[in-house]
Amino acid sequence: MARKYSRAASTDVERVMKKRKAGTLRSGRSRTKVKSRKQAIAIGLSEARAKGRKVPKKASKKKAAKKRKTGKKRKAAKKR
Repeated sequence: MARKYSRAASTDVERVMKKRKAGTLRSGRSRTKVKSRKQAIAIGLSEARAKGRKVPKKASKKKAAKKRKTGKKRKAAKKR
């Protein structure tokens, strides 16, 4: 079975993780210090994607289920 992530992508993530451990990794526009391990991995993978490395596509976000409105039933019950 082929590798999902290229070795080059692994080195990119490894570099970012070392930056996080040193406390010098910063995120996006806000330039806030990254403390989360998961966020550091996400940054490493997005940088690898930008460089054209072999990295699977981002998982699509699941849409929240629509809630049913039950206001009409409650109003009818109050009138009785």
